[in-house]
Amino acid sequence: MATLSTAERVVIKIGSALLVENGRLRADWLTGLAKDVAMLRARKVDVVLVSSGSIALGRGALGLPNTALALEQSQAAAAVGQIRLARAYEEALAPYNITAAQVLVTLEDSANRRRYLNSRATLEQLLTLGAVPIVNENDTVATDEIRFGDNDRLAAQVAVTVGADHLILLSDVDGLYTANPALDPAATRFETVEAITPEIEEMAGDPTSGLSKGGMKTKVMAAKTAMAAGCAMIISEGSVLRPIRALEAGAKATRFVAQTDPHLARKAWIFAMKPRGAVRLDAGAAKALAAGKSLLPAGVVAVIGQFERGDSIAIEGPNGHTLGYGLTRYTSVEADEIKGHRSTEIEDILGYAGRAALIHRDDMAI
Repeated sequence: MATLSTAERVVIKIGSALLVENGRLRADWLTGLAKDVAMLRARKVDVVLVSSGSIALGRGALGLPNTALALEQSQAAAAVGQIRLARAYEEALAPYNITAAQVLVTLEDSANRRRYLNSRATLEQLLTLGAVPIVNENDTVATDEIRFGDNDRLAAQVAVTVGADHLILLSDVDGLYTANPALDPAATRFETVEAITPEIEEMAGDPTSGLSKGGMKTKVMAAKTAMAAGCAMIISEGSVLRPIRALEAGAKATRFVAQTDPHLARKAWIFAMKPRGAVRLDAGAAKALAAGKSLLPAGVVAVIGQFERGDSIAIEGPNGHTLGYGLTRYTSVEADEIKGHRSTEIEDILGYAGRAALIHRDDMAI
């Protein structure tokens, strides 16, 4: 049985076929999902929703056919549907005093390290403030060259970005099968998947829903991404009115086991990067880092090399020995200007209000 008893941060992906029917929002289903989100939030679990549905809603509002759309039609439908989707989530979560936030992303936001850090910081701040981010691909501007193309992989990337420990794909299937159960009565469902093998990848099929862009193939790809980042993934049939409660009560599902935990996976990722430069600290800053604090500009005595925001840089102690590595929030030029200064002085020095930490503790491996 899939369990969320140990979950601290959960990403839930909602497919279009669950949320939209014949161009109309399934309001009763969304109401049930909102109850599930409130249930998780009451247990102090952070929740991020990756929701399809904007194009499907916009298609219905604009009277577009339920067939493959041209790029311009998809973008127009998304522009109309995004407003409706955001409003629907806001109204569904409001009775539980939960603030909904809309976050629209493209593939470039994860491929470009600077934009990745911006996305991560925004999502982290929203979760800290108790909001529930509603993430969707920005289909109004995304083209085939710069898009994820399906929300299964987008959800996995979001799970990696926010350091989630669980990713739940609510879909029109109740797990991973040895074959397509609609075509093969002998197909059996996997309860647990420990590793994505070539055999499992070959079992993945194509989409069965006219609204869905992703099939089992994209879900297996999402599982590979999530598992490697320390995030367990669950595929569950989500059409029931309380899909998360049903999952915890023993609904059929396939659980993909995380290969590590999110914190260790992120530190390993940072360690694997080639540093572009370095900063040297005073004794006080080195002691603060050892205690798990972020690196503030005041503790930096020297900036070495040239680097851009988002680059990996080495963190050196007073004697020049490397203490660890981190992703810098400032360029080398900016870091050199603010080194030795308090965070409250950054705006006066740089001319804009920057971030308080030069390297946040979540972006460093000591």
